[in-house]
Amino acid sequence: MGSTQTRLHKDKAAPKAAARKASTATSAMRGNGEKRRSPAPILSAQERDALVARAAYLRAEKRGFAPGNEWEDWLQAEAEVLMLTGGH
Repeated sequence: MGSTQTRLHKDKAAPKAAARKASTATSAMRGNGEKRRSPAPILSAQERDALVARAAYLRAEKRGFAPGNEWEDWLQAEAEVLMLTGGH
């Protein structure tokens, strides 16, 4: 008798667990079926500046470190980092 009750209890638990998973999956969706973006990480000023410096370096490297575009590299890198971090 105990094994029948246990089996019945397991059978009832499975649909509830599946419903919870489906509910969690849908809560991450917008009304139009698109997934929401996860919030951007909040960075300290030092972390943000390090990311900007790295991105600016990579831009300069891509153009062969030709002089004269350092500010543009920095400003584009800064805009990119701000966009990716949500302005944090």
